[in-house]
Amino acid sequence: MKSVPHISPAIAVVDRPLSGARLRIKPKAPPTGYVDGYIDGGWWPRSRDLSRELPALAHVLGVRLGRVTRVAYALDAWDATPRRITVDGGTVRLEGFHSQDRHVVHVSGSDHMRLTLLVVPPEANVAAAHDAMMRAAGRGNADRPAVILAEGGILPDASVPRPRLGYDDDPQSRWATDGGSLFHERGEPARSAR
Repeated sequence: MKSVPHISPAIAVVDRPLSGARLRIKPKAPPTGYVDGYIDGGWWPRSRDLSRELPALAHVLGVRLGRVTRVAYALDAWDATPRRITVDGGTVRLEGFHSQDRHVVHVSGSDHMRLTLLVVPPEANVAAAHDAMMRAAGRGNADRPAVILAEGGILPDASVPRPRLGYDDDPQSRWATDGGSLFHERGEPARSAR
């Protein structure tokens, strides 16, 4: 594969890749994903150079999305990337965000569809990467990306945010905190939790 890094500071032209994308996608079905969004499958790029990795991905996803027109990604998860690249004669807009989950990319196509893919880090070992992609593409999977990667041994478990346990978990505590009061056996109101 020959890649021209930049024709201008904002556009790169990339020839068709020699090797295919390492990708697993869920069968078409209604969304059932994790709380913050929906994962349609898993992708294991070979590097953190999005402009180099994208042509293989765009080629494979073209069957499902039509021509890929836009990719949204986390700025801190990838090397410096131009704002647009040309793949197979079409322009793909690359939009980086500081607020996006670093473990996903959102790929939009000309058919006005979008897929959200778990990104398995390039340095992951083969078995763990395969397992993570298969789990992400599982029909009933509703796990968050970081959970899939941590449980597969790809991310340290400490990097996975845990649900906050608070008054929401106990209706009686929530009621007392919101102004209700509990009575002791003698009929006296309990002290407020405030």
